[in-house]
Amino acid sequence: MAQILLSLGSNIDPERHLRAAVAALDEQFDGVRLSPVYRTPAVGFDGPPFLNLVALGQSSQPVGQIIQQLKALEDQLGRSRLGAKFSSRSIDIDLLTYGDLCTEDQGLNIPRDEILRYAFVLKPLADLVGDQRHPCLPQTYAELWQAFADKADLSPVAIDWGRQNAIG
Repeated sequence: MAQILLSLGSNIDPERHLRAAVAALDEQFDGVRLSPVYRTPAVGFDGPPFLNLVALGQSSQPVGQIIQQLKALEDQLGRSRLGAKFSSRSIDIDLLTYGDLCTEDQGLNIPRDEILRYAFVLKPLADLVGDQRHPCLPQTYAELWQAFADKADLSPVAIDWGRQNAIG
């Protein structure tokens, strides 16, 4: 079993889509835990703000199979892959880490470089697993967040998930 960390984001009816995504993740992966949720402005385009969080789970499936499952879940929840790369979306789910895997193989980057680029990914990671070390770096997520330069534009959003394993 490998620990997986997933980023989730939505700016089209975001609470509904995030709830549906989390319910599906609960069915697909073991021990799902959730970070707090943050509202952030759209990045790379003009659009409504996003709600973002990170989920932790356990899986014995290979990386490729997990990514296929996540894409299928996005499709099921109305994700459109037409149009611009940066655009509004019902749901975006990315595999951030898979255990301690550190690879750039055939277009697959694990861990995802978004961890070090975007506050809306790093802050929820630091909240959820701050004491864990980034798989390719000597720093923990809490240390990376402490040193992160652009901490603006993160607003906590209270969502009652109706579960015990959510910290936000």
